[in-house]
Amino acid sequence: MRALPVFSLALMLAACSASEEEKPGGVTQDEASALDAAAEMLDKRELPELPEAATPAQSAPAPVPSAS
Repeated sequence: MRALPVFSLALMLAACSASEEEKPGGVTQDEASALDAAAEMLDKRELPELPEAATPAQSAPAPVPSAS
């Protein structure tokens, strides 16, 4: 009966094999490739025109003279 807990522990450790290579930060190879694909999609996306880019910049207000 004592062999059963040891055997189950050995099975659990075998299930946690390091077959998937992890990158720094704990990201698996599959997760890293999914993140790379998402980043590539975002980079290819066309950005909308910004309304403030079409409007000329306003000049700063003139300083108020001091009363002293």
